[in-house]
Amino acid sequence: MPELPEVETVVRGLRTPLETQKITAAQVFSAKIRTPIPVHLASAVTGRTIISVARRAKYILIHLNDDLTIIIHLGMTGNIRLVEKSPATWSPEKHDHLFLRLHSKTAMVFSDPRRFGVLDLVKTSELSQWKSIRDLGPEPLERNFTGAVLKNILSGRKTAVKLALLNQSLLVGVGNIYASEALFRAGISPLRPALKVTSAQAETLCGAIKEVLRAAIKAGGSTLKDYRHASGEIGFFQNRFAVYDRAGAACPGCTCDIAKTGGIKRLVQGGRSTFYCPRKQS
Repeated sequence: MPELPEVETVVRGLRTPLETQKITAAQVFSAKIRTPIPVHLASAVTGRTIISVARRAKYILIHLNDDLTIIIHLGMTGNIRLVEKSPATWSPEKHDHLFLRLHSKTAMVFSDPRRFGVLDLVKTSELSQWKSIRDLGPEPLERNFTGAVLKNILSGRKTAVKLALLNQSLLVGVGNIYASEALFRAGISPLRPALKVTSAQAETLCGAIKEVLRAAIKAGGSTLKDYRHASGEIGFFQNRFAVYDRAGAACPGCTCDIAKTGGIKRLVQGGRSTFYCPRKQS
């Protein structure tokens, strides 16, 4: 599933071609995804102007004039692409769900082969109360997200710190890959109970989360299978993983005997794979 860096990369790639553009035509090809696409979406957005493209957690927010916002979640395999073909020569592909024709003659298309994504239309003034946004935790890249804030989030929670980082009501967007990578950088075991993370460790972990996410955004995110930028390009942060998906390998700066230690370990937490170095993380 695309995580914060992948969604942020998509958002940044959409801003220049979409912002200030008028939607001259819209069409929904299939409303059957995780939640039904509103039947009035196409007619409601036609003629509107795109004011801005933003992100909240893993949701892409396309803000329109007249108090409307298109909400998109990419789910497991969703993607957004830009096409330059005229309406007469363009036709939907098998898994396309939404087509937005812009005044610039560019079109934005949302596709989702496995149909786990979300496409909705809400009033911008009511966005903060939308069902999947109202209970979200803080954004990890905001300046006011500090070690003290993270310590407060983790305090009193008996669950493993890795699972706490994946809880979107506590902290948004970190996701499975980047939680493993941040915990490695911070030297904290993913098995450590959240309540046993000290203030000093929380400060270090907060910095590690920000560093990993910013580095991943700079690299265009991680492409393991389906993820693509709006331009069709892949991300490259997977080439810089320290521990994720590297079970049995040596971690960066390793000086141990891999034949004896077995290298990076893999375990399953909450149904998700976790990768870590028992020697460097405690």
